[in-house]
Amino acid sequence: MGIRRGHDWGGQGRLPDGGVVVASDAEARAAVEAARRRGEALPVLGLAGGDLCRTLGGSGDRRRLADGGSLLTCDLGSVLLDGRIHWFTAHLVARQSWLVGRVLVVMNAAFLGRWNLGPRAHPGDGLLDISDADLPLRQRLAAWRRLPAGTHLPHPGIVTARRASFAASFERPVPVLLDGAPAGRARRITVRVESDALTVVV
Repeated sequence: MGIRRGHDWGGQGRLPDGGVVVASDAEARAAVEAARRRGEALPVLGLAGGDLCRTLGGSGDRRRLADGGSLLTCDLGSVLLDGRIHWFTAHLVARQSWLVGRVLVVMNAAFLGRWNLGPRAHPGDGLLDISDADLPLRQRLAAWRRLPAGTHLPHPGIVTARRASFAASFERPVPVLLDGAPAGRARRITVRVESDALTVVV
């Protein structure tokens, strides 16, 4: 069960038989997509790295996965890219470039690499954290310097929202990254959260 005010989130547990150890968000997404494409239940994921692991306080210690770590139910992002369905565990980024043009970021985890792009994001709250901006270069560089600490928000030029679903469109197709992996180009992007869809051990 996801987070609820006044209640503990998750408990202790170990990776069960049939669980899948993943060392990155891209590996986690691949395991999710493979199961969904086959119409199977999602496997329990043992997080040995990646931004979702870091957000959940994981150290990447694989021994904890077998010996007993934190067992948590997390949200999962689903997205239609021009009508093609995909899933992501940590984040979605749609942009031509970090330096010019519009940048759309949808965070389930707080981190993307060394950047704290979703300082309010929590993988168990039933919401996705959205940032949408097209800043002038000087403002973009100033915000960029604040990304590691997550102090780029609030910003008057960055539209933010915390929602269970969201839709956006671009004038022309842009590259989309899901959990750091290319997922093609799209003009219409529709995301929604699948609450408590994913079980992980960290």
